[in-house]
Amino acid sequence: MMSPTPHTARPRHLLDFQEWTPERLTALLDNADTMLQVLDRPVKKVPALQGQTICTAFFENSTRTRTSFELAARRMSADVFTFAAGSSSVSKGESLRDTVEVLTQYKVDAYVVRHHASGAAHLVARYTGKPVINAGDGRRAHPTQALLDAYTIRQEYGSLEGKKVTIIGDVRHSRVARSNAELLPKLGAQVTLCGPATLLPADLAALPGVTVTSDPREAVRGAHAVMALRLQQERMSGGYLSSLQEYADTYQVNEKLMGEAESGAIVLHPGPMNRDLEISTEAADGPRSRILRQVENGQAIRMSVLYHLLVGRE
Repeated sequence: MMSPTPHTARPRHLLDFQEWTPERLTALLDNADTMLQVLDRPVKKVPALQGQTICTAFFENSTRTRTSFELAARRMSADVFTFAAGSSSVSKGESLRDTVEVLTQYKVDAYVVRHHASGAAHLVARYTGKPVINAGDGRRAHPTQALLDAYTIRQEYGSLEGKKVTIIGDVRHSRVARSNAELLPKLGAQVTLCGPATLLPADLAALPGVTVTSDPREAVRGAHAVMALRLQQERMSGGYLSSLQEYADTYQVNEKLMGEAESGAIVLHPGPMNRDLEISTEAADGPRSRILRQVENGQAIRMSVLYHLLVGRE
C-alpha cells in the first residue's frame, strides 16, 4: 500500500514536520488515495492494524479530530482505547508524565495526543517507546490537519507545486496555520498568512516559502486556495481586536474577497466555523467550498498516518 521512499530514517512519530522529508510526506498523501478507496467500499474495513491497540488521549475537547482518528483506527481493525482526561486522575492533579507511564502499562501500540500545552506531544513521546501522533498541542502544531488540507488542495489541482495558499484570520493562536506554514512549502506551495497585525506572529515570516501581510486583498490576489481561520476568543486575553464587526468587515472570507483569487480557487476551513464572522455562509456553502471534503479526507489521511507509523516498512 505504501509508495516507495528514499532510504532515509523513517520517522517514529508525527509531532510536527521537522523530521519528514518531502518524499515521505508525498508517500503519505499517495497512500491516502488507497485509503479513500477503502472508505468507498461497501465494507469499509481492512485488517492492516489487526491486533494493535491505539490510545486516543485527549486532554482538550475535540469532535472532528478525535472521531476521525478513532474511525480511522477501527477501519483498519485496530482496537481503540479512549482516555478521557476529565474523568481520570488528571482532574485530581496527576502530572502528564505520570499519566503516560500508567498508560504504557496497558500495552498500547500508538498514542494520539491532544493537549492544551504546546510541546505536550513531545513529552509523551519522551516517556513512551511507542509512536505518538500529535493531534494538536496548544498553539504549536496540528500536523494531520495540515496534511488533510494539503491533500484536499492536491485533489483539486493534482499537485501543490507552484500553488499559492492564503490563510486568513487568527494566525497567532492557530496551530493549524503553523503546521500548514511548515508543511505546504515542503510540497512546493507558497503560503501567505494574513490577519490583523495583532494576530500575526513575526516569527512565521522567517519560514521559507511564507509571506505575511495585513492586507486581505493582497493576500488573496492570485491564490489557488483560501483558508479561513476561527477567531479563538477563548485564547485571547484582550486587546487583539477593536471589534468583531470591524474584523468581519475587513477579513471575512466571502464572495467579494474571493473575487481577488484565481478563477476556480477553492475555500477551506479547519472548523469549527463561526459563520458570518470569519467566513460568510455563502462562501462556506458555495461551489468553491471544499470544507466538507476536508472532513471526509481527514479519515483517509489519519488511516495513512497510522499505517505508515505502525506497518509501513522501507
